[in-house]
Amino acid sequence: MFENIRLSFQGIWSHKMRSFLTMLGIIIGIAAIIAIVSTIRGTNEQIKQNLVGSGENTVEVSLYQGEWQYEMSYNGIPSGVPVITDEVVQQLKDIEAVENVSCYTSRQDYNGIYHLNTTLSGGYVKGIDQNYFSTCNYIMKEGRGFTEDDFAKFRKVAILDTDSADSLFQGEPAVGSTIEISQEPYVVIGVVTKAKEFEPVINSMEDYYTYAGDTAGSVYIPNTTWPIVYQYDEPQNVVLQVASTDDMTSAGKACADILNGYLSPTDETIQYKAKDLLEQAQQIQELSSSTNTMLIWIAGISLIVGGIGVMNIMLVSVTERTQEIGLKKAIGARKTRILAQFLTEAVVLTSLGGLIGVIVGIVLAEIISYLNTIPVAISGAAAIGAVAFSMIIGIVFGMLPSYKAANLNPIDALRHE
Repeated sequence: MFENIRLSFQGIWSHKMRSFLTMLGIIIGIAAIIAIVSTIRGTNEQIKQNLVGSGENTVEVSLYQGEWQYEMSYNGIPSGVPVITDEVVQQLKDIEAVENVSCYTSRQDYNGIYHLNTTLSGGYVKGIDQNYFSTCNYIMKEGRGFTEDDFAKFRKVAILDTDSADSLFQGEPAVGSTIEISQEPYVVIGVVTKAKEFEPVINSMEDYYTYAGDTAGSVYIPNTTWPIVYQYDEPQNVVLQVASTDDMTSAGKACADILNGYLSPTDETIQYKAKDLLEQAQQIQELSSSTNTMLIWIAGISLIVGGIGVMNIMLVSVTERTQEIGLKKAIGARKTRILAQFLTEAVVLTSLGGLIGVIVGIVLAEIISYLNTIPVAISGAAAIGAVAFSMIIGIVFGMLPSYKAANLNPIDALRHE
């Protein structure tokens, strides 16, 4: 075997240009596949991070009417939807992979949040429990968080996120100031920000509308003071923090099933649903991958063309070395030895082309990433698979020339001019 490999490299080196041109089809095909697969993986990871975020692993479960999230402001409080009790929260915490749970109420307010003459148009008011900030991965940037007394004594205190603080105070200190929420005064005690900021990559207007979230900002108040502003207790939303991104879909569905088990609405279209960003990401990824799969098949055609080139040059090699084959057979070389020698040469030729193709493909992927700001994720499995596939091409397309060489008549081969 090692002798056959040595002879193969010797034959390739003695015909360098011819060998390179023979490998070119393999190199182009493998390079194209590596570049496409790397770009697909990188793009899919970007889509996933753009929608899901980077490492938060949170799932929101909200009340829906049909396919649309239920709007308390327009539709009023639905009947048959109870407030989530501590016992139900414990059930949600017992869901596999769930690490933290928070319940909150939320309304988008277009003209009810003020500081002096400045309004937070389109901002959200959220009545939260003590677990909300830790579940959603927020940290205090300024001031303090809510205490147990704030909840127990119904204190009208508020915490802003950085967007709402910038909009309402425009660079001025927010902590200690007073804002109005539906004409109720609330004292700002803190400003929060995400512990790990993540901005989606926006390359087009389509990406903007797909990935860009709300930037108006949110105002957080203790959930016990929610009825002071909006007069009534309202059905809550739930946010779950799960162990990993892959657990988001199953945990969200399990949470929705538990909550829906307590509903008795007059309108059967009203139910809890998980905002499944992971599933949405997968749908966009599938749409992107289906197009790119066609490109992989097209690139695969060049591998077949390269394989035909290998077969052609090996047939030429057999013709050129007919007398050599006849001499080897005359001194006792068996058919299997001749077959193995030429088959090894074909495999070595295509394997070299595969290795060079992998290197070219990685370089090509990095160039595409640099020129088009498209992320790439080099797949080790794809690289190994590509080299293995090139070896298979060598075996398949080298079989005919090798078989022809092994079956030459030694007398005719020695007489060959």
